[in-house]
Amino acid sequence: MIKTKANAVIASRIPYLKGRWESPLAGYLFISPWLIGLFLLTAWPMLQSLYYSFTNYTLLDAPQWIGLRNYERIFTDDEIFVQSLKVTILFVVFSVPLKLLSALMIAIVLNKKLKGISLYRTLIYLPSLIGSSMAVSILWKNIFGIDGFLNRILSFFGIEGVSWISNPSTALGTLIILVAWQFGSSMVIFLAGLKQIPLELYEASSVDGSSKIRQFFSITLPMLSPVLLFNLVLQVIGSFQMFTQAFIITKGGPVNSTYMYALYLYDRAFSRYEMGYASGLAWILLIIIGLATAFIFISSKYWVFYETETEGRK
Repeated sequence: MIKTKANAVIASRIPYLKGRWESPLAGYLFISPWLIGLFLLTAWPMLQSLYYSFTNYTLLDAPQWIGLRNYERIFTDDEIFVQSLKVTILFVVFSVPLKLLSALMIAIVLNKKLKGISLYRTLIYLPSLIGSSMAVSILWKNIFGIDGFLNRILSFFGIEGVSWISNPSTALGTLIILVAWQFGSSMVIFLAGLKQIPLELYEASSVDGSSKIRQFFSITLPMLSPVLLFNLVLQVIGSFQMFTQAFIITKGGPVNSTYMYALYLYDRAFSRYEMGYASGLAWILLIIIGLATAFIFISSKYWVFYETETEGRK
């Protein structure tokens, strides 16, 4: 009897409780930690940075409003800005395609049904788990140094090596190779995309006599194009912000050949204490990344294939 009365009371309260938890306030309550982090840790610092970009601010003194003078100095009287931007663009242009190509090729190989394939996937992904650490950057520095592992291999074949990270013509290449070596995250995304491609498409093309190369360009690439777009955007944004490897391995040298934009921004902010000037550099970088991302999305309508669009045409 007591249990029946309790159930009746709960049943009578269900519409009230249901109405409370269906209120929009309940949703805002659940996402409030994320909203607090967004406003306090992202939006507010961005607004402060925008304000500081119009001031002379050294962290030690109160910011003084100077208008557009920081931006005027950047565009008219800063040769290092131009150099760092050139280096960063070169890095993005070469590292992103190389990284995506490596990730896609390895993903295609790992998509095969082979014995022990799970172990191979784990071993290949391991460099990406530790690839962003300082230890690996130091290891890379030792590999490409004058007495590094690479030169020892070359000397075994009678070839005289050079200090790859101290040579202006090869230093940037070593960083590009390092970043391309960290293809694990892109590879996993490509691998997930490959598993979503229906096998019937390959079987039908095989019956029609299509070669593996024809299948790659006619089936694999079009079906993977949304995944390729996602990886491309992520890698372009990340490459423009490249900092750790250049800071540890080359420190921007030699002769500023690896002086990345983010490294220059860091030097202005924390070595010269020109926080206002650095804030201006940061907002210029944000605009450049935004324009690059917008260009990718605008051009994607010519090379990204969505299955739903085809179904709609049918």
